[in-house]
Amino acid sequence: MMLPKANTEAMQMHLDEISRHVAPSAHAALLMDRAGWHTTGKLSVPENITIILLPSRSPELNPVENIWQYIRQNWLSNRVFETYDAILDAGCDAWNKLIGQPSTISSIGMRDWAHIGQK
Repeated sequence: MMLPKANTEAMQMHLDEISRHVAPSAHAALLMDRAGWHTTGKLSVPENITIILLPSRSPELNPVENIWQYIRQNWLSNRVFETYDAILDAGCDAWNKLIGQPSTISSIGMRDWAHIGQK
């Protein structure tokens, strides 16, 4: 989903979309930072989703921050967009390029501390 704002309405749409794609016998756990639109009581969290909030001011625990940085650095930086639609197209194109590279996603999101003692 490509949305113009990050707010409660957008977050609700995001949760609803995730919920629709969770297998009937499964449950989704979402790690999220404490952005206001993640923590508001105005959200209606679907029953098949559990939100796990990361500690405040700990971006090192949130691998998606590195994903956004990678996308910006590789496909979106140093560009001028002529229209809003051009921004959306570039964002979708960048996302589609990234999801075509699962090993890149894994390497960006990997956290050494999460794999200590594992081989």
